[in-house]
Amino acid sequence: MDTHAHDRRRFLALGAALAATPLLSACGTGFGGGDGKSDGSAADDVTGSFDWKREKGTTVKALLNKHPYTDALIADLKSFTERTGIEVEYDVFPEDNYFDKLTVDLSSGRASYDVFMLGAYMVWQYGPPGWLEDLGPWMRNSSATAAEWDQADFFPNLLQADQWSLKAGAPLGQGGQYALPWGWETNVVAYNTDVFEKLGLRPAETFDELRDIAGTIKRKAPGAGFDGMYGIAVRGSRSWATIHPGFMTMYARNGLKDFTVEGGKLTPAMNSPEAVAFTRDWAAMVKQGGPPSWTSYTWYQCSSDLGAKKAGMLFDADTAAYFQAVEGAGPASGKIAFHPGPKGPDGSLATNMWIWSLGMNARSRKKSAAWLFLQWATGKEHLRKGAIRHHHIDPVRRSIADDPAYKDKMRHLPGFLDTFETVVDQTKIQFTPQEQFFDATTSWAAALQEIYGGENAESVLNGLAGDLAGKVG
Repeated sequence: MDTHAHDRRRFLALGAALAATPLLSACGTGFGGGDGKSDGSAADDVTGSFDWKREKGTTVKALLNKHPYTDALIADLKSFTERTGIEVEYDVFPEDNYFDKLTVDLSSGRASYDVFMLGAYMVWQYGPPGWLEDLGPWMRNSSATAAEWDQADFFPNLLQADQWSLKAGAPLGQGGQYALPWGWETNVVAYNTDVFEKLGLRPAETFDELRDIAGTIKRKAPGAGFDGMYGIAVRGSRSWATIHPGFMTMYARNGLKDFTVEGGKLTPAMNSPEAVAFTRDWAAMVKQGGPPSWTSYTWYQCSSDLGAKKAGMLFDADTAAYFQAVEGAGPASGKIAFHPGPKGPDGSLATNMWIWSLGMNARSRKKSAAWLFLQWATGKEHLRKGAIRHHHIDPVRRSIADDPAYKDKMRHLPGFLDTFETVVDQTKIQFTPQEQFFDATTSWAAALQEIYGGENAESVLNGLAGDLAGKVG
């Protein structure tokens, strides 16, 4: 899950590393560029017929985050070695320090790891200084890429989320392909079916209904046999990660933007009158229906409270609810259902997402072998095993989402498949790509806390926009 914590101190440390790192020529001929050139990519060195065994005897080093998707990958590594003759050495770090480890390693200029996990947002950090290999030339080279890899099988919005021109404010889906989607999360509402049935509730179709239901549960659930239950769990800690799941999803469904872009210049837009009103309402919802210690809430507390029957609803990653809903997970397992969540005023179900992606170190000396690993790890065969035999859910490939075996596995979770199929094509990164992303969203979370604490929303968000105006663009 997207549980990493990029706090301001880490961001400043990264900024120092970026300043010390000379910019490399990483832009120009990305996968999305369509000019057919590879601009001197090592992919050009691969010629002849495609051969899974062409790097037999090589060892690839991988840096991985501790995660159920990683567990599924490690469980299947023997298949990769049998197919290619390539060994994989790996280190697994807990999410609390995974990205610190990756950032320090990449900024050092060493090639300690050939491949690694990263989020699509990290492309905005790691791409501009030239730390990421542009995978576009590899994807275009039929000598390097197996026909069965089937690029067209990826959900296009996921593949495009890792494509960027490295220019602040430029849309995703253009420029280089700096990572490949591997596993992802869409943000929806999960709810406790017992409390909904007991109180005669139905999932909210509008944001006003969501606020009302959250407040109703907090007022009435304890007296109806759900001791200590509150209405809705959403993130509240002073971290960028507070902004991107439920908040950004509902923000986008209201047609709101983080920045406007004109002539390549970014202007903060989180202080528009409509954004101020929405942010005030979101804070009020948490006041009325959220947990008492909301300002410390990360994904972990949100997910755990749903599983422990302390929260009546969760507006966050579907995976955060999935791991509480599966049999034997906790008191609420078997009692959790899924719903796309409220629509925007115009019926919008625009949804923000998190993607676990796989990338290649631009300084790797084993790029050909690393590319074979990335193909295998994002290929149909491995991902199908992960989805059906393990907990690698939310498939990045349409063929797996449509696979009867996958649907049979997920069918016992009420509403999961319907919700996934409803929002999958409307889910994308709703933020404006730019290098200051983590700093800006962490400051945004701090502003949200101030409004929750009773400060004037317009004044706080005007101050935020003023601070950010000089930092982005």
